[in-house]
Amino acid sequence: MDSARYVAGPPATITLFTGINTQNGTGAHSALMVNGSQRVLFDPAGTWQHASVPVRNDVHYGITDRMLLFFLDYHTRDHFDVVEQTIVVSPEVAELVLNKIQAYGAVPKAGCANSISSILRTVPGFESIKSTWFPKALRREFATIPGVTERYLRDADVPNTHGVIMVDKDGNRVN
Repeated sequence: MDSARYVAGPPATITLFTGINTQNGTGAHSALMVNGSQRVLFDPAGTWQHASVPVRNDVHYGITDRMLLFFLDYHTRDHFDVVEQTIVVSPEVAELVLNKIQAYGAVPKAGCANSISSILRTVPGFESIKSTWFPKALRREFATIPGVTERYLRDADVPNTHGVIMVDKDGNRVN
């Protein structure tokens, strides 16, 4: 996926996104962004996609700032908020996580938090993360790592002026 490579620049970071259903408070989804030698998004069992963002085995390549806004806008909407948790890591740790998500393979439905927790708990600095199937449990585990910053996003917090128009598979605009 070198043709879609996007380098956001330092610092190297790992970001966990957790979708929260505001109707019942449950965790709806987990995704993981790695910013290292390139910025990619691991969206295991996710439904987000864009024609200009190549994907292989749930790893989306070429995550520019604009595509990140599109991803956040897609997930942050009526009845769904997103919690963004970021930690600065060494370039070596970012590369290790990148390699692990690329090697993991496609994830079946409902396996988002489990796949991410399984990967992270094998990475130096993240060993305290317990294996879980639940996005909110993964969010709580991630929050215990020293240095994690958190941002809570509601629909009004995410600009939808990223210039990307969503269309369905038949080319019809989706609101």
